[in-house]
Amino acid sequence: MNTWMAKNEEADRQWWIIDASGQRLGRVATHVATLLRGKHKPTFTPHVDNGDFVVVINADKIEMTGTKWEEKKYYRHSRFFGSMKEKTAAQMKVEDPAFIISEAVRGMLPTNKLSYSLINKLKAYSGAEHPHSTQKPQPYVIKAKKD
Repeated sequence: MNTWMAKNEEADRQWWIIDASGQRLGRVATHVATLLRGKHKPTFTPHVDNGDFVVVINADKIEMTGTKWEEKKYYRHSRFFGSMKEKTAAQMKVEDPAFIISEAVRGMLPTNKLSYSLINKLKAYSGAEHPHSTQKPQPYVIKAKKD
């Protein structure tokens, strides 16, 4: 008996579109990470990139609970002394709302060489318009949790 393993050439990739307006950040990020890895498919193989492409629209209308808009911080530095910069989630929402979603998804992907190709299949946009209409993305509905 041999165990069947998926190959990268055999991947049947689809395009999904997710509307993030009114959704919680973590809930959207877990669904996006699952679609990018291909864990929703019966042909899932951990070391092969057989996931789908995901387009996230309305990233500027994402929600966070509590005081995360003021307390959550994003750091960057150039590895020179004293060069560390920090921005809150509210500042990042004004500057680049798609960055918030892509960073949340990147944190949910495995930290290996495969994650670079996985995160490149994520396309996040702050508005409702996107340039991927020729790929005919299917809508992916995230059910809101009942509070």
